[in-house]
Amino acid sequence: MATRIRLQRRGKKNQPFYHLVIADGRAPRDGRFIEDLGTYNPLTNPATLNINFDRALYWLETGAAPTDTARAILKREGVYLMKHLRGGIAKGALSEAQAQQKFNAWKQEKDSKLGNIVREEADKARNVKKERLAAETKVKEAMSAKIAARNAEIAAKAAEAAAEAAAEEAPATEEAAPEA
Repeated sequence: MATRIRLQRRGKKNQPFYHLVIADGRAPRDGRFIEDLGTYNPLTNPATLNINFDRALYWLETGAAPTDTARAILKREGVYLMKHLRGGIAKGALSEAQAQQKFNAWKQEKDSKLGNIVREEADKARNVKKERLAAETKVKEAMSAKIAARNAEIAAKAAEAAAEAAAEEAPATEEAAPEA
């Protein structure tokens, strides 16, 4: 039986979510599988991976052939590096402690790079929010200035009309007063 490490699609339309599974090569993509190794969500930045590292390493060493995407995911998680280091241990080129130290150094560097990407994305989102707020404030100030100018114009017209009405009433009252 030829086993494959591949992605099994789940999720909704236009919202993919994948499970990394071990399956018989003849089984359909979303069909029967032997073991579920973890999940992969490509919609987040960076993509979210949750993989059972030990089981993935076991299946790789057993001879399961990954698809191209699954291979890229496993390389990103360091499964291929650990397989390579274990080969060096078996040949006697490295000790277990040296291999673990190399792997930990690689993993720490990889985590710091991913952390930088997450921080940059958060900074971009924060800057976009500030720019939107500044633009909205500008528009709001322009609208309030227009409204204030319009209200001042209306108040001036009302004051003019009141003055004209008072001027018209004053001579009328003066004319009415001598008759009485």
